[in-house]
This record gives sequence, structure tokens and C-alpha cells, in this order.
Amino acid sequence: MTELRKALKTGGLTMIVIGACIGSGIFVTPASTMKYIPHHGYAILAWVLGGIIAFFGAMTFSELGSRFPKEGGVYVYLKNAYGNLAGFLYGWIILLIVNTGALAALGLALADYLKFFLPVSDGQKSMIAIAVIWGLTIVNIFGVNISQLFASVFTGLKLLAIIIIILAGFCYLPNSTHQINLDLTSDIPPDLLSGVLLAFIGVFWSMGGWHHATYLSGEAVNPQKTVPRAMLMGTLAVTLLYILIIFSYMILLPSHTMAQSDRVAGDAVSAIISNGGKFVSIAISISIFGTIGIYTMTAPRIYYAMAKDGIFFRFLADVSPRYGTPYKAMIFQSIWATILILIWGSFIKIITFVTFMDILFMSLATGTIFIFHRQTTNNDGFKLKFYPWIPIIYLIVTVAFVLNTLVDLNVESWVGMGILISGVPVYYYFRHKT
Repeated sequence: MTELRKALKTGGLTMIVIGACIGSGIFVTPASTMKYIPHHGYAILAWVLGGIIAFFGAMTFSELGSRFPKEGGVYVYLKNAYGNLAGFLYGWIILLIVNTGALAALGLALADYLKFFLPVSDGQKSMIAIAVIWGLTIVNIFGVNISQLFASVFTGLKLLAIIIIILAGFCYLPNSTHQINLDLTSDIPPDLLSGVLLAFIGVFWSMGGWHHATYLSGEAVNPQKTVPRAMLMGTLAVTLLYILIIFSYMILLPSHTMAQSDRVAGDAVSAIISNGGKFVSIAISISIFGTIGIYTMTAPRIYYAMAKDGIFFRFLADVSPRYGTPYKAMIFQSIWATILILIWGSFIKIITFVTFMDILFMSLATGTIFIFHRQTTNNDGFKLKFYPWIPIIYLIVTVAFVLNTLVDLNVESWVGMGILISGVPVYYYFRHKT
């Protein structure tokens, strides 16, 4: 069987991490943060905490990645710690909810922003979303070198757009007419803890993606070093950029306007620049386009790893002899994303249970490090400092988020749980078949 080709280096992987994190979220979700936490200081603190938690997760996954420097990432950790069923269920929800749901939501969001420039009907919107997903899937089939270049170019463009928005806000700071309250001792919002946990839906959606580097470990050069470096550098860069751009939003918009905005980035830039909304729509379109390209590349490696283990459709393990990519897994993923677009089409509902299920399995994957530490201390790669406190803190926050979402947003989260449970009989079918 043809194996995956090792071609990814630290720079390319870091741009993939940054590009996977920065999609449409940072241009939209800070408004919901201000809605749930009507206080500038605590709203920024929620994003700082989100960045810290993401960094703690990246540190934990850096050791996990160095212990298992092979394709599959989270799937490999879950399978080795909890057994084949846990690994299968992760691949199951990645295929049916997390990655394909994100692709469907991002495709629809991109089509929505294109309506700012073109007359696009609802039917055409779905077709545009599907066409973009399939077009980028075909590009990524041609090999990881093309994907690496693709991620670097589009991540560079979206970073440029974010930097321009940051500069606009800070240049306007001396002329700002509204007060920014950063004092954490004054006007403390009621139900602050619940507000922060609800705000984490947008925060985790916008921060999510740093672990995508682990999916590509099997194609990385010297993965025990390059994968941890990429995750840590990428997470730090994304957190810093997010804090700066959110502060720029606060400079440009009053808190009540920011909380009610559907397109906070566009409204913020429009406050000081003519046609600012159009500029931001272009930036968002570029950002989403690049993120779809990265997502079509990374997650199929999970289905590939599962198929190689004999617990998923065998054809998903087929690798292109010419390009060295799991092309059938990539095509299969795009088919399901197409089905989700045609059946559903609700961006907000999709990202709610996508984030819920993603964080649920990130928590389970983080728990594996305690099992591996008991089994063996041999690890020649990245070694987690301050063990076990780093993974414990990550678990406390993420488990609290999952439980709060399960209670407060029961429709989306329980739909996700239903899809998860449906994977159990499918797993035993494949087990019986093999």
C-alpha cells in the first residue's frame, strides 16, 4: 500500500495551525462575547482565558503528538488509551459533525458574504458553498506541498486583513468618543461565570483548529519536534492577534452597538472608513476560503488512519500513488459536507453543536495523557512541563463548558449526542465484518 509522503516542515505546519484557527469566527463572535459579558474588561478576559486554555491544550497535545508521531492525531490517542470504540467514535463525529459541519457552515458563510458583492439567491448560495468545498478538495488531492503553499498564502492574506483592522482601531484611539471600561472591580456583570461559559462557544469556535497539526504528523518532517513547535507558536500568535483585534472593535464601537452587531468587523471599520464593510467582507471571504482549504486537507487523515486499522470503510485507506494523499477519504468527506448543506444550512446551529462535540472529545483526548504517563515514562520528544497541572486546568474548564452547554443549549448538544450514540452499532458492524 502506498504510504503518506513526509513533506511538511515547521513553517508550513505553523501556518496551517494559524489558518485553521482564524476563519470567520473572529470577525463575528466577539459580538456575542459582549452580549453575554457586557463589560469590556471581562469580555477581553474571556478571550485571554480562551487563549490560555488553548495553549494548555496545545502543550498537552504536543507531548501526545511526540509520543505518537503518526497520522491520525486525536484518533490515535483515544484508540491507544480507551480502545478502538473510542477512536472510532471520534472519527465518526469528526466525519458527521465536527469537520464536515464546519465545512458546511464555512461554505454557507462564504456564500453569504459573497452576496455583499453579487446577487446570490438561497439556491445559488448552496451551490456556491458546494463548489468551493469540492474545488479546494481537488486542489488538496494534488499533494501536501501544494496544500502547504496554499495555507501559507491565504493565512498571510487573512493576517494582513486583521493587522489593518488592528491598526485602524489603535489609530482612532485618541478620537474615540466612548469610554472603555477595563476595571475588573467595577460594574461586575451578574451571572459572570455562566456568561463566560456561554461566551466560550464563540471563543472556542474561533480558537479551535490548533490541533489540526497532529492530524498531519504522519506527513511531517521530524514530527516529534515540528508538530509541537507549530502548535505552540501558532496558538500564541492567534491569541495575541485576537486580543488586539477585539480591543480595536471596542475602540471603534460602543459596547451596546458591538453586542447587537451581526458583522462586528464590518461595523467597526465602517465607523471610520468609507466602504469599510465592503473591505471587511473581502477579508472575511479570503479568511473563510483559506480555512475551508485547510479543513479539506487535515481531517481526512483521521478516516485514513481508521480505515488502515480495519474499523472503517477500507477504500478510505487508499492513497494516490502519484500525489501521496488519501484522495478517497477527501472525496468521501466532501460528499457528506454536500449532504449537510443540502439538508441543513443554518450556520449558528451548526457551529453550536460542532463546538460542543469538538470540545467534548478534546477533553477525552486530554485525559489520555494520564493513562500514558502511568503506562510508561519513555518519551524522547516533547515533554510537558508542570505535569499534571496543565492538563488538569484544561480539563476543568472544558468539562465545565460541555456541561453548561448541555444544560443551556440542550437542542443542539443533544442532537450531537444522538449522532454520537448512533456510531456505536456502526462500530460493532465493522468489528463483526472484520
